[in-house]
Amino acid sequence: MKAWKYDEYGSVDVLKLATDVAVPEIKDDQVLVKVVAAAVNPVDYKRRLGYFKAIDSPLPIIPGFDVLGVVLKVGSQVKDLKEGDEVYGDINDKGLEGPTQFGTLAEYTAVEERLLALKPKNLDFIQAAALPLAIETAYEGLERAKFSEGKTILVLNGAGGVGSFIIQLAKHVYGASKVAATSSTGKLELLKSLGADVAIDYTKENFEDLPDKYDVVYDAIGQPEKALKAVNETGVAVSITGPIPPPGFSFILTSDGSILTKLNPYLESGKIKSDNDPKSPFPFDKLNEAYAYLESTGPTGKVVIYPIP
Repeated sequence: MKAWKYDEYGSVDVLKLATDVAVPEIKDDQVLVKVVAAAVNPVDYKRRLGYFKAIDSPLPIIPGFDVLGVVLKVGSQVKDLKEGDEVYGDINDKGLEGPTQFGTLAEYTAVEERLLALKPKNLDFIQAAALPLAIETAYEGLERAKFSEGKTILVLNGAGGVGSFIIQLAKHVYGASKVAATSSTGKLELLKSLGADVAIDYTKENFEDLPDKYDVVYDAIGQPEKALKAVNETGVAVSITGPIPPPGFSFILTSDGSILTKLNPYLESGKIKSDNDPKSPFPFDKLNEAYAYLESTGPTGKVVIYPIP
């Protein structure tokens, strides 16, 4: 099969498109997925740069966490999925604890059934491929912060891949009483369209100096010290970019297809929308360009690779 891989850690230049990669064998609890679309994430390039070398799987590595595709083959212990099902998910169970050597930026990938869900009926392949890692991360952070109806939240980097879902989940699933979010000037209207009640232009205002304080501050950009200054007396801060002092905590996503299944009704009703960057999708043979864009620009929403031949 065709697959993108790298044999050494480094810049985007180490990525090579190979045409002679073996199709992965599936285990009893896995399905073989014909990949139709995949998303790229910051974790992909941080991994490629060697940030997680000590806990990574062996080289060579096929990158890619997010997948959207069609089930071609099922293992003997697979209970609910069948051949022909259109599925999506984040194929890495524990995020950075030995992520799979054979990711989703290939024609085929092997995935544990419990990491996948059926694709929302109303979404196309490109929209669905953008969802899994980002929406699961947004959801897990809110759950860990014990977010609930009536609470207030501030989202740092609300226009990013994860941030856009935090806003939507907080507003439309959890019933937040107030959602505030930060972005640059040109993305303020996007924040409001996603459900933000307050859109803060970080180029003009220091959110940490504003009088309003929040039950939860969700840091999706990497500003832990500032995030803590916006937490109210009983609140908590959540970080997905690295350590944060109390009353904050950081976490790394544990992938779970049941989260996607739980959120599918909100996606199918249109209450939660996939948020893709305007330059997305990139074709499969331009993956290196997609990563260069992701690494240099800070896209609005997710960057998807489609079609995958």
